[in-house]
Amino acid sequence: MSDHERIAIRTCPLCEAGCGLEITVAGDEVTRIRGDRDDVFSHGYICPKGSTLRQLHGDPDRLRTPLVRRGGELVEATWAEAFAAVEEGLAQVIDQHGRGALGVYVGNPNAHNLSALLYLKPLLKGLGTRNVFSASTVDQRPKELSSAWMFGGGLTIPVPDVDRTDLLLILGANPYVSNGSLATAPDWPGRIEAMRERGGKLIVVDPRRSRTAEEADWHLAIRPGTDALLLAALVTTLVEEGCIEPGAAGEWVEGLDEVLVALAPFTAEAVAPSVGVKAAEIRRLALELSDAPSAAVYGRMGTTTAEFGTIASWLVDVVNLCTGNLDRPGGAMFARAAAGASNTRGAPRTGRKLEVGRHGSRVRGMPETMGELPASCLAEEIDTPGDGQIRGMVTVAGNPVLSTPNGGRLDQALDQLDFYVAVDIYVNETTRHADVILPPPSSLQKGHYDLALLQVAIRNVANYSPPVLPLDDGQPDEWEILAKLALIAQGLGAEADPSVVDDLVISTLVNGAIADPHSSVAGREAEEILAALAPRRGPERILDLMLRTGPYGDGFGARTEEVAPGVAPLTLDVLLAHPHGVDLGPLEPRLPDVLRTPTGMIQLDVPQVMADLPRLAAALDREVPEAVLVGRRDLRSNNSWMHNVEVLVKGRPRCTLHVHPDDAERWGLVDGKDAIVTGRVGTLEVPVEVTDAVRAGVVSLPHGWGHDLPGVRLGVAGRHAGVNSNLLSDDEVVDVPSGNAVLNGIPVAVVPA
Repeated sequence: MSDHERIAIRTCPLCEAGCGLEITVAGDEVTRIRGDRDDVFSHGYICPKGSTLRQLHGDPDRLRTPLVRRGGELVEATWAEAFAAVEEGLAQVIDQHGRGALGVYVGNPNAHNLSALLYLKPLLKGLGTRNVFSASTVDQRPKELSSAWMFGGGLTIPVPDVDRTDLLLILGANPYVSNGSLATAPDWPGRIEAMRERGGKLIVVDPRRSRTAEEADWHLAIRPGTDALLLAALVTTLVEEGCIEPGAAGEWVEGLDEVLVALAPFTAEAVAPSVGVKAAEIRRLALELSDAPSAAVYGRMGTTTAEFGTIASWLVDVVNLCTGNLDRPGGAMFARAAAGASNTRGAPRTGRKLEVGRHGSRVRGMPETMGELPASCLAEEIDTPGDGQIRGMVTVAGNPVLSTPNGGRLDQALDQLDFYVAVDIYVNETTRHADVILPPPSSLQKGHYDLALLQVAIRNVANYSPPVLPLDDGQPDEWEILAKLALIAQGLGAEADPSVVDDLVISTLVNGAIADPHSSVAGREAEEILAALAPRRGPERILDLMLRTGPYGDGFGARTEEVAPGVAPLTLDVLLAHPHGVDLGPLEPRLPDVLRTPTGMIQLDVPQVMADLPRLAAALDREVPEAVLVGRRDLRSNNSWMHNVEVLVKGRPRCTLHVHPDDAERWGLVDGKDAIVTGRVGTLEVPVEVTDAVRAGVVSLPHGWGHDLPGVRLGVAGRHAGVNSNLLSDDEVVDVPSGNAVLNGIPVAVVPA
């Protein structure tokens, strides 16, 4: 390394794996990115996306200055002009139609973003609308709800203890490609291979022979959308074989007997025709789970973006419990996050009941969950006239035209808005409709801590990364953009100082901590705590508070013993002194203290889930459609927003329709030629790729493509446009308890183009 170069260490913010990066910087230019071999969690592992932070930062299409619509065109403007336009536009909508005419959509990247996680709440409060939508109701709300109802927290999710398990059962997930989801861990492939080397076994349930399924000891290619039936039959088989053994976790369970009775009709023989797997194989799977020294069941997108997503999410944990693998090493365990987790604050065991449906959407009456309405009803709330129609919109790091059901309808609806402001780095398929676009700094210009994702990590770690590069001249930090928007929404004007919001957030959190009798700072003076946090401001000040009052924190002097060998009780300064992260150890049993339920017990017989079981039973009598559509992931792709990096999209086209050879012959399709795919809400034309990696009757198309719409400013992505799979997903078909979109198992017709 030359004298003018330096090394920066940071955590990759591009997916849930949280890999450590070693970044070589010369001046203000990144010259190389590789895996950080000293990272306590990733140990040098890196996927192809992680090395492209330099290209993302330097992307000529990434916005550096705000855009404001003038004369029908988006043109560059100063920050003052842009905020003034936001003030005028929001005020006009509120004055004419009220705050109920505002809508908000929050995209997936916010889960990886410290500023967004801390300052979106003030923004939502400032807007004062119930029309809040997010990517969570597109992909993971069923798991959040089942976990909240069972354990008392939406992120109190048991994760597979991959590093110690003897048997890993994966349903609807492809961690070799996705790097894991709601189970944060770098190098899933290496961890699975290590499990197999020590004699463990991998079983994958997926209608596709995914990259993960290719490595499996056993692959069950079930019919899409039938995971809940399979899981129910596993439980019933365990009952019939006398193998229900909850283990130590059983002491903290209510409703097990009621659940076993309710699942009794779902025998292996009853579900086999619908699932497409022989009853004998279902029984064998149940017994292998029961007989393994330790086992973990892990379900993800294929289980949650399905018609019975909430039941399937619930049943994953029911199976883990019934086999004695809940909350024990090698099974499904709860992380103990260093900061931000609701299950490490307040009184152990007890908490408030999660209520849903406190209000509903205007058009269809879709129930609210966790303060949000289902994204599947966003378009109709904009394009359906009447009192409460959404007339003004705010999006933050989202592209719902490509990522939500019936994207064609939403694309048209956005054109009808009176005003729309986006916080985004690109003019994409959604933000091309905006009146104002406010671009935040690039990932390399922001500090990073995985506040949400480390709550579902498979090992307890903590990493903070300071910004690698400075802000551009005149560029506000992301928290300042969000705070300014909150103040404008409250009517305080475009000149309002964002530090007002920052001070309000930190004082609220400090007062909450000192008022909590179970906190390490209970009864202390707020002024003392605030003085100890000075002179930091912004997200780093809040993170310091969360770390210091967290389970490994110094409690502002209350704790002095080491939390790991050679590691003092946590503060932000401690993490800065350990740039490769702090290893806080493997997951440990946490029951019953991890619970935050009204009864202080695991509520297994969740009323909302039990009430939905008759709908699942009715599915046993359905006819199987001729063809159903499922999605798929690619290691070089991350939803819709990384297709503008040439190194990630070059090579053979990946937006193709996978079709089984038997189906291709039946439908007259030819490999490499186009097919027309039609669902209830739309039609698209896409190249065919004939492969036996999908089961017959199933076609597969990746999501996040379709970059050929007018006004999109994504040069590389436009040359590799692909098609938008969500032109086919049906906005009227949802998982009933959660309202979550159904993106897998969509009935379609396929013919040659």
